[in-house]
Amino acid sequence: MASYERKSSIDAPLESVWDFHSRVSGLEALTPEWLGLRIESVVGPDGESDPDVLEAGSEISMSMRPGGVGPRQYWTSRITDRERADGVAYFRDEMVDGPFDRWVHVHSFYADGERTLLRDHVEYELPFGPLGDALEPFSSVGFEGMFRTRHEKTKALLEQRRHATALD
Repeated sequence: MASYERKSSIDAPLESVWDFHSRVSGLEALTPEWLGLRIESVVGPDGESDPDVLEAGSEISMSMRPGGVGPRQYWTSRITDRERADGVAYFRDEMVDGPFDRWVHVHSFYADGERTLLRDHVEYELPFGPLGDALEPFSSVGFEGMFRTRHEKTKALLEQRRHATALD
């Protein structure tokens, strides 16, 4: 199985970074515009529509239309694990329906004083069997742009909030 990983240091406390990533609004804020993300529905583990926090068991149905070209691609992810302990937190989402044969994304957060180390680790399998296997070395190009943008936006939004709060 192929994998991709990106790490960034965010000048904001763990609790702020964790809270931001625990909500659908965080996903919407971080997804690059060129992906054309649309949230179709969010259902909590108890069947509640549009829960405030994405707990383990929550499902997010979304669609994307990268570059505004071609048909919309539909994708459903389930939060399969979510843990918060002293100085560390993570959640894992797994694609239950979508364009990849397999997609497991672990979002990890580590306290570093008043900073947070953010780590995204994705394990995936491209569709189309042997053809997907042959294209796998090139997949990191798309992931790099998407995750670089996500990390840059996380940094900008949360550091801006922290510094605005410090000025109040």
